[in-house]
Amino acid sequence: MSEGRRPQFGDIDAWGLTHRGKVRETNQDHFLVGALTSGVQIEVTSLDFQKDAVTFLERTASLGVVADGVGSSAGGEHAARVAVQALVHEVSRSFYQVEMAETNDPDAFSRLLQDAALACHESLVERAEREGGGSFATALTLFLGLWPHAYLLQVGDTRCYIHHDDQLTQITRVQTWAQDLIDQGTLSQTRAQASRWANVLSSAIGGQESTPVVTRIERHWGDVILLCSDGLTKHVSDEEIERHIAQMRSSRQLAEDLLDDALEGGGTDNVSIIVGRTLPPVGV
Repeated sequence: MSEGRRPQFGDIDAWGLTHRGKVRETNQDHFLVGALTSGVQIEVTSLDFQKDAVTFLERTASLGVVADGVGSSAGGEHAARVAVQALVHEVSRSFYQVEMAETNDPDAFSRLLQDAALACHESLVERAEREGGGSFATALTLFLGLWPHAYLLQVGDTRCYIHHDDQLTQITRVQTWAQDLIDQGTLSQTRAQASRWANVLSSAIGGQESTPVVTRIERHWGDVILLCSDGLTKHVSDEEIERHIAQMRSSRQLAEDLLDDALEGGGTDNVSIIVGRTLPPVGV
């Protein structure tokens, strides 16, 4: 088994879940875990493997999305659902063309994700204007895993972490007024997170401002990817997340354990979690 080859279905352990929490009456979060594939599904053939319903499918990319709706219950849920659907549709529709272009155009995937996010933003803003009020907005983090690299799309305060070489790193920067004040040196991390600005988004799909940020990262066998809404990070620290990852047996078990911690910590918000990892080949 070559370390340089693209991971296939048996090499990926991924799971996702969402929960209303213990306080909110509705769940405005949505998530998706999936894969882009290429190949042939054989329906009828004269060849010997006809009866075995053989399919020749190759996993070409991994896809994970977490969206956390903001605003009114109906508007936030709608925005999160529409954003996930729209981005997944655009990625799947354009993927192979953009993948071919990437060799000579390293920014091809970044433009695809940014353009798709902005198109969705504009459609949600237009709907809000047509309906004369209300908000249709969402935070969103999308992971598009190629090999040996991946792309992260970030809007709002959902997050992506990577656990590599026993170290947890938050890749995405949350787009909140509190984080802006931290970056400007106006407030300390502790004071900002306790302030009224901690939950005010400076950027959202469908919000007053939308600034999609795309980051390219390198991937490695054995890395763990965590996408989550802030319903997790309000109650579970990075240190606790790192401790759980060090003890993980499967992506499903890790996601469920993190959810339990968030609920035990108060469960004041909807919680969505996606965990994925590339299982290291033997000898790697």
